[in-house]
Amino acid sequence: MGRKRKGRDISGWLIVDKPAGMTSTSVVNKVRWALDAKKAGHAGTLDPEATGVLAVALGEATKTVPYITDALKAYSFTVRLGQSTNTDDAEGEILKTSDIRPTDAQIKEALGQFIGDIMQVPPQFSAVKIDGERAYKRARDGEEMEIAARPLWVEELLLVDREDDDHVTLEMTCGKGGYVRAIARDLGEALGCYGHVRELRRIWSGPFEVEDGLSIEQIDEMAKTPALDDYLHPLQVGLADLPEVKATHEGATRLRNGNPGMVIATDVDYGDEAWASLDGEPVAVGVFKAGELHPKRVFVLAD
Repeated sequence: MGRKRKGRDISGWLIVDKPAGMTSTSVVNKVRWALDAKKAGHAGTLDPEATGVLAVALGEATKTVPYITDALKAYSFTVRLGQSTNTDDAEGEILKTSDIRPTDAQIKEALGQFIGDIMQVPPQFSAVKIDGERAYKRARDGEEMEIAARPLWVEELLLVDREDDDHVTLEMTCGKGGYVRAIARDLGEALGCYGHVRELRRIWSGPFEVEDGLSIEQIDEMAKTPALDDYLHPLQVGLADLPEVKATHEGATRLRNGNPGMVIATDVDYGDEAWASLDGEPVAVGVFKAGELHPKRVFVLAD
């Protein structure tokens, strides 16, 4: 029999403004400790040197992580022109340099090819798996790999500032699976000058904005106190992109047992994914069919 995990049965979201130099996993561990939570996870890894929104799910909210992972996200990042690196960011070894510096007009024109449905090759130093092994582990051993291009939806990509000839600041809104470092790399190639990411900040992710985020220092100050609980966002915020249906009391009981349950729905079509609530509390996520929700994920909230 497995050992029972210690901690509180606490469910919800805590939004962290991740600092540079800290891994996403370390942030999750810090939040779990600070809230004495049994279970925690995050919705979308940030590189260690990246900053900004890291949404940490606690307890039953971890079941809603895929809906935040799939949601649009926005990044502000600075590209260093004239240099390529083996990691596509400032932490890597410089591979190539160029004296070419494109004009703002040339940059804006080149950005167009990275908007809409594009194919993107992840960086050599990335977490994608190649023959069952993470690419970054093989890259650390000096291996150069052929990584297949992957589809990415880019909603918007804008030039917002030109610090000097060597640096441009861009803002991008994109879907799941995008690598900002790859955008910087490919933009530099398209402009004939090379490029890599100098700074990267995620400014929002799905319903969560960086203004909602607590710093690590604030989390440390409020750790193990009720004050930190006040910053929790309810579990259902992670379901903001799905329509809500109202479960009947009998329907809620059936849903909690993993069976289709009767719900009252408006503006939900047959086959749509939705989440059911009872008295304002989330019960389940599932597929709506003929007055019933067929559950995919059931929420068991502590009293």
